[in-house]
Amino acid sequence: MTSTVDPAGQLAEQLSATTLLRFATAGSVDDGKSTLVGRLLHDSKSVLADQLEAVEHASRSRGQEAPDLALLTDGLRAEREQGITIDVAYRYFATPRRRFILADTPGHVQYTRNMVTGASTAELTVILVDARNGVVEQTRRHAAIAALLRVPHVVLAVNKMDLVGYEESSFASIAEEFTAYASELGVPEITAIPISALAGDNVVDASANMDWYGGPTVLEHLETVPVSHDLTGCHARFPVQYVIRPQTAEHPDYRGYAGQIAAGTFRVGESVTVLPSGLTSRIAGIDLLGSPVDVAWTPQSVTLLLRDDIDISRGDIVVPSEDAPATTQDVDATVCHVADTPLTVGQRVLLKHTTRTVKAIVKDIPSRLTLDDLSQHPAPGRLEANDIGRVRVRTAEPLALDTYADSRRTGSFLLIDPADGTTLAAGMAGEAFAAAEAGPVQGDEGWDF
Repeated sequence: MTSTVDPAGQLAEQLSATTLLRFATAGSVDDGKSTLVGRLLHDSKSVLADQLEAVEHASRSRGQEAPDLALLTDGLRAEREQGITIDVAYRYFATPRRRFILADTPGHVQYTRNMVTGASTAELTVILVDARNGVVEQTRRHAAIAALLRVPHVVLAVNKMDLVGYEESSFASIAEEFTAYASELGVPEITAIPISALAGDNVVDASANMDWYGGPTVLEHLETVPVSHDLTGCHARFPVQYVIRPQTAEHPDYRGYAGQIAAGTFRVGESVTVLPSGLTSRIAGIDLLGSPVDVAWTPQSVTLLLRDDIDISRGDIVVPSEDAPATTQDVDATVCHVADTPLTVGQRVLLKHTTRTVKAIVKDIPSRLTLDDLSQHPAPGRLEANDIGRVRVRTAEPLALDTYADSRRTGSFLLIDPADGTTLAAGMAGEAFAAAEAGPVQGDEGWDF
């Protein structure tokens, strides 16, 4: 009797045991971001045959002999015609050691909001620098955004080393300048790697042209960097998404509160407080995938059952009674304005925090941040597309926000246009790395709360 091997089943089992790393790429125009991503996908055998064939055909039609690997991510016609990245391109790939979600973000100044979108959930950002140009203005902008978004790991990829003769001195001077600047911004970990995305040096395979470099390749670092999105030890937070009341003969009195644990751990018997009402109870049970469990943790989706019948609805947050955050109607935050229409003082908006959406008004815009030199422009009165600035928002109902520095999930929010549902700005509660002095609160008409 011969045994059969199921390769697909083995791969599925292998992938289920690996960790997931979300990372983003950024860099100035023509620094080679898309080429790096294409090389990473190609050399890690993550490109399907028909995809590679399409890229080869497109490259030949443009008069190129070798396939242009940048076309693996630059899929828009305008991107291919101009040779630039315009939109955020997401790619999913895996190696035996780890699974990846990659966001290839644009390099132009006018697409700052796109980089914020791509890096907002990233645990690592790869910032590319052209070895011939060194650290430029846009490099500093990208480092500032990574620091502002609290990205825990930053990789400086010094690209096009083949065009500077693979000189160690060129790499060392760029790495030293960037590391000093990013460290001042509060970036906790910086790793510099010399590469040539076009030739494949130090992307997936180690380079024979830079024997003076003894560190990891880009892929080796991505596979081994500690994944810091384990939120089980953070302040426990459970935003309620849905109230389950079957009212059937089998479950006549069942009342469960369903949602995804945003951070921390919950246990049966634990004393909890529901915010913003402040009502307290104890966890009587936790249902996970239809079965009762004693403990649940982030990012599991569960149903909590409480001992007391209290008023709980979508948008409420269940927290441990001993670790309950203060609720507030005055939100001081840093926002990145992503809409084409400006954000102005006195504007009526909706604020969406986790599963809760409330009416709000922009009471003040104390300052606008210039990423070039991190200077603050006081009292700009409005934020345009791609602007990053400080805002003060007054909400119609109390919110239980953590600071963004404590929790990227429960410290973030969106400002939404109530007229058409357009996202106006992405906000981060609490102080930024370069907080401006608070200005006077300006008055408004209507929505006076």
